[in-house]
Amino acid sequence: MKKLTIAEFQSELKAQGVDRREDMAVVCPICKTVQSMQSLINAGAKDQDHAERLTGFSCVGRFTGAGPHKKGTPPGKGCDWTLGGLFRLHEMVVIDENGREHPHFLPATPEQARKLASQNGGFNG
Repeated sequence: MKKLTIAEFQSELKAQGVDRREDMAVVCPICKTVQSMQSLINAGAKDQDHAERLTGFSCVGRFTGAGPHKKGTPPGKGCDWTLGGLFRLHEMVVIDENGREHPHFLPATPEQARKLASQNGGFNG
């Protein structure tokens, strides 16, 4: 289990090198789909605040009707996974200033984040 403080987590996201906060990307632990706040907005999140609360916690597939992930299906479509359910299958927690651990999707690699941002029209390189 990877454990990061809020500052460490933010540092990993900033290291992705994308131009906008909306393009900082994470990876669903179940279907491995790379996604960002912009992905959730594009998929139908109510607004930016709603997308911000769900980024790294609920897979983009929850907005697209992707349904459960089927083993062997390539990443990209999303799934209906959320970290708020009964099963705890996350790979990382973010530790807040009070020492509480919050499940979170892993940060994407810089290459993954830039590719997604470019697909979403947000990365200028």
